[in-house]
Amino acid sequence: MMMSALWVVLMLLGVTPWRSIHCLEVKQEKRLLVAMTLVPHAGSTGAVCLDGSPPAYHLHEGLGSGARNWLLQFEGGGWCNDVASCAARSKTRRGSTRYMNKLEVFSGILSNDSTANPDFYDWNRVKLRYCDGASFGGDSEFLNSTTALYFRGQRIWKAIVLDLLPKGLIQADKVLLSGCSAGGLATFLHCDDLTRFVPETATVKCISDAGFFLDVRDVSGQYTIRSFFSSLVSLQHALSYIRTPYFILNSAYDVYQFHHIFVPPSADPRGRWYSCKLNPMACSPIQIAILQGFRNEMLEALESFEGSQNGGLFINSCFTHCQSELQEAWFGPSSPRLHNKTIAEVVGDWYFGRGMAKEVDCPYPCDSTCDDLIPSNQGREVPSTTPLRICTIGCPLFVICLLLPLMII
Repeated sequence: MMMSALWVVLMLLGVTPWRSIHCLEVKQEKRLLVAMTLVPHAGSTGAVCLDGSPPAYHLHEGLGSGARNWLLQFEGGGWCNDVASCAARSKTRRGSTRYMNKLEVFSGILSNDSTANPDFYDWNRVKLRYCDGASFGGDSEFLNSTTALYFRGQRIWKAIVLDLLPKGLIQADKVLLSGCSAGGLATFLHCDDLTRFVPETATVKCISDAGFFLDVRDVSGQYTIRSFFSSLVSLQHALSYIRTPYFILNSAYDVYQFHHIFVPPSADPRGRWYSCKLNPMACSPIQIAILQGFRNEMLEALESFEGSQNGGLFINSCFTHCQSELQEAWFGPSSPRLHNKTIAEVVGDWYFGRGMAKEVDCPYPCDSTCDDLIPSNQGREVPSTTPLRICTIGCPLFVICLLLPLMII
């Protein structure tokens, strides 16, 4: 059925698709490491992380023909929905720059290698660190005799942009605002706002990677995550309609939504989905049919956007989450493809107006380019009280969401 609203779900801590990122570890000598920049004097405007520490970003400067072009990438990392969870978050890298790595790897859409990122490699590329717990969206605080928490995402966003303006953003010719998961939501929140900081002549567009999640019933017929959504929205912020050209990159079988929204542990107490969640190739015909129904819900929700004049789409059938930051998924010999085009190529076609930029995959398992993204053995599934771990690298995952009245022209 046609959905009346969209819900955006985000993940706490960096997420990886099904496949391992072992290749990046093997080629460490080629990794681009970019140093952190703390925003000076941000505290004077109240632009601080959950714990009061200053916000930060990582900037790798552009060169040549890309010197006046800018790519801003919001870091992902979920939300906190109450004082207790935000207080716990404030003592981690998701709530304080004190605990963050001072060097960040730039890969995928942030790479400076023309063979790995053909359209944006020579742009000024910025990673905005995430430390407010609300996708750069809140503007409030919580203070009592023992706890001080600052929900200042909107101020952090503005402080970082203002710090980048004299570094060349004020003279930008082209700008792309991007983000994955929690960062994908941040692009929804700030896409239109970015246009007021850059020249009117600049081309400004936005892309959300794995930020399009649906308000659907789980397999038991319940909306198990709505209470979390409600408390989150009440604690933090709301959203306006979007008018800036927008691109939606998503899997029709997003692995996080599959595991935590569509088939959460509470909806499968007997573990009938156990093998299917570990490996889609182990799903029964009935389970595959149910998953196809979930895919249909997403495509129906995207129908109006698919007809937009300036919008772009890449909806594939890989069991994955976040594809723009992982080099293997973004652009490479084994990257997912639709009509023989990688994600990087379709995004480039959309941004530069080179051709068709709306690609929707056939239903699983028809897409052979997804083979490397599907696991053969993910090990033991953990109970609901334990953070889920995916790939060869542990990824503790949590979920939040925002009611999103999406209107992209």
